[in-house]
Amino acid sequence: MPRFRTSRRLALALPAAFSALALTTLPAFATSSPAQIATSRTNGVSYLKSLQAADGSYAGSGLSNEWAFSAFAASGTAVVDVAPGGDTTKNARTVYRNLLSTSGWPSASPVVTDYERGTLNAYAAGIDPARVSASRNLVADIYSYWQTTEPGYFGPSGNFNGTVFAALALGGAKTQAGGARVPQALTDSMVTRIRANQHVDGGWTYSKAEGDPTALNSASDVDMTGAAMAALCASGVPTTDAGVVRAKNFLKGKLAATTGAFNSLYGVNTSSNGWSVAGLNACGINPQTGDFLTANGKTPIDFLIANQYNPGGGFKYQPSDTAPSSYSSIDALRAVAGGGFTAAPPVPVTPGVPQWVAQPTFTAGTAARLALTLDDGTGSLKACSVTFTPTGTTTTLGDVLTAATSAATPAGCVTSVTPSSGTGIVTAVNGKANSGSNTWKASVDGSAFAGAVREKVIKVGDTIALRWGA
Repeated sequence: MPRFRTSRRLALALPAAFSALALTTLPAFATSSPAQIATSRTNGVSYLKSLQAADGSYAGSGLSNEWAFSAFAASGTAVVDVAPGGDTTKNARTVYRNLLSTSGWPSASPVVTDYERGTLNAYAAGIDPARVSASRNLVADIYSYWQTTEPGYFGPSGNFNGTVFAALALGGAKTQAGGARVPQALTDSMVTRIRANQHVDGGWTYSKAEGDPTALNSASDVDMTGAAMAALCASGVPTTDAGVVRAKNFLKGKLAATTGAFNSLYGVNTSSNGWSVAGLNACGINPQTGDFLTANGKTPIDFLIANQYNPGGGFKYQPSDTAPSSYSSIDALRAVAGGGFTAAPPVPVTPGVPQWVAQPTFTAGTAARLALTLDDGTGSLKACSVTFTPTGTTTTLGDVLTAATSAATPAGCVTSVTPSSGTGIVTAVNGKANSGSNTWKASVDGSAFAGAVREKVIKVGDTIALRWGA
């Protein structure tokens, strides 16, 4: 695809635990049969395997082919099973985890979508994104881009895609047990911003539209519409929601009857169609039937498969192209396989290899990050990444809160905590004191909120939420 296209995506960042849409039970009138889809998936996986470098890598310091991991997962292939020449010491998961763990990744001047891309693909590869290594917590990295003056946005609000992919990453990358990792208050804040940026025509673009009538009345883009509607559904918004229905109708209005393609602002292409279909998949909307089966009997899946080289397996960016595009092949395969923008890692077939890998404990003396939200009950939610150096394999809630008063990004997340040391019940945070049944409570990795005590054990990668209330 043209270079401007890829840089717009994920220097923006190209992108819940989205479950794959079951395309093996399509009704008879769907034009691409289950057998054709299965063949497309098999050949597409073979092509993506051919993109692996001799050292086992898919990714470097910048935008590269790591999005293949989300396509592999959606296709039922464990990333840890992908190894050059069968050399399991160079399997793609291990190589990627090592890359994410380096201090130089992603670059000297990172943006929030770098960490969102890393989160979505680490999750699909079977790497717990909050526990990549003793020093790398991708969830905390995302939290550090919280916009204190515009709560709910991650990264500069003008680059709205940063917030879309925050919702995709934080909602899609579940815990290893499959539960929500972040508190509902944080999810709600992102959903509010996504809704505020929905254009009058029902879609979205990658830039901010909230509060700007001209932008809200401008034409939307099919690919960012797919991503934004997927972000809503990854956040728990139902398919029947008015915002999701408007997005679906926008995409329906962009269908070309003769091919089943979506007409994009960038012209008809497989990448934009892949993103659109991924949005439908993520929301449980079948792209092969109903609103997406044209009068000419074509669907978006038909268009994608028509632009695939077989048996080679790669997909063209545009129908007129004469060679496959790696980015387009990733986008298209993920969509054809029924995936959204990430998927839970499949169980590996390599003997003795676990489905998940994760840093088990803090390393004493190695600086670490933890993700923290603070909800004082007034609607002024705060989120930050707390940096500290543990002295043991675990730490405590009290020590995290104390560290947050001086080492949080963005600053000001925690300004004071009482008591300021020792053990016991947390009686006040930021000057807000317990009052009757309204007290400070804590949740870790989506657990039920319970009374906050300083000695509560916090483990590596724990996502911490504090809430004041009954």
